[in-house]
Amino acid sequence: MIDNCRSLGHETKLAQSPAMEHSECKGDVAAIEIAVPRGAVLALSLAAFASGISLRVTDAMLPRLAEEFSLSLGNAAAVITVFSIAYGLSQLFFGPMGDRFGKYVVIAWGCAACAITAASCALAPTFGLLLAARAMAGATAASIIPLSMAWIGDVIPYARRQPVLARFLIGQILGLSAGVLVGGFAAEHLSWRVPFIGIAGLFLVVSIILLSVNRRLPLPARAARKEQGSAFARMRSEFAQVLRVRWSRVVLLTVFSEGAFLYGSFAFIVSHLHQVHAIPLSAAGAVVMLFGFGGLLFAIGATGLVRRLGESGLTRWGGILVTASFLTIALSPQWWWSIPACFTAGLGFYMLHNTLQINATQMAPERRGAAVAAFASCFFLGQSVGVGINGLLIPTIGTTGIMLLGAAGVLILSLNFSRLRAARSREAAPLTHA
Repeated sequence: MIDNCRSLGHETKLAQSPAMEHSECKGDVAAIEIAVPRGAVLALSLAAFASGISLRVTDAMLPRLAEEFSLSLGNAAAVITVFSIAYGLSQLFFGPMGDRFGKYVVIAWGCAACAITAASCALAPTFGLLLAARAMAGATAASIIPLSMAWIGDVIPYARRQPVLARFLIGQILGLSAGVLVGGFAAEHLSWRVPFIGIAGLFLVVSIILLSVNRRLPLPARAARKEQGSAFARMRSEFAQVLRVRWSRVVLLTVFSEGAFLYGSFAFIVSHLHQVHAIPLSAAGAVVMLFGFGGLLFAIGATGLVRRLGESGLTRWGGILVTASFLTIALSPQWWWSIPACFTAGLGFYMLHNTLQINATQMAPERRGAAVAAFASCFFLGQSVGVGINGLLIPTIGTTGIMLLGAAGVLILSLNFSRLRAARSREAAPLTHA
């Protein structure tokens, strides 16, 4: 019997779709689709857009921040590290909170808090206070994308979930691209503080929209689970149930490694293009923005790609594309090779990461908020580890060495997960006819 169907002590059979290589527990709360307003997922995508900008806006600012505050590039990268650490650790709080009070309303108020923390970044007078503000921004942003994924998992059956998640992530994809572009433009032509003012205003508007949509949701789509006991005891119990499942541990370790190797290198692409090829920060940010367009291509073609490649194929080829792209960025003699490379890296990343996400939504269906929160926590803690270590390695191996290290790591983890996912599908197949 497959582990995730035992996460709550139930012995249930799995039904596998040959096209999608997935298994679904009969106990999944989304076995029957819940009717929700048409704009509900779109509103979450807008929140993901704002979150994506907030996440990546400082990537292209690193050389400017290093110059303004008289820091090394590695030390300036702390603005990325503290955001990721706070984001990852806060999942341990927001996942159970979403299960307890209702995911959609927690996301809405989380966006309101993000507006405050983004404004704090704009007003920070010293680098130390900027780090504190970025940590708070990471902590509040933790309420958005993982809980959105968990909510979609609650209302969309597994068979339809991956394409819906892909469409939802269009907002995040565009936000990540816009964040790098806006950050680079502001660093080159404006003040680095300007983007944070815009981000604060955007979060405020999105919060108002989400609260309006929440009032129109049917009761099952905004339901909260009432339980006895202290909040700490419930949190410990929920995460313990997730971690007891062997497949959950595989997914969590894989996404931690993905964050460390992939985003640990990705965060320095703008700096690499600026330092090695001497192109302006705004131009380098525009090149890296193509990463998001590669992800957009995946979101548009997700249904066909899932049907053709399956989950194991998506992770295998996604990792290969990212590896080839990072090698091109690191070793190409001309900067313009990075244009197709960044686009291809985005396509490969979302092939890999979206498959990990769909597995995360099914690790523990009745504790989906905690499961997806654990997933996001591992991803962002992996990013913080990767960026932190690479910041220390820059004086020794340079940004080129960091790109090569990321390429090797992504290839290994993607091929390993593809192998394990294929084996899991073979194990589940006999149960389909049991």
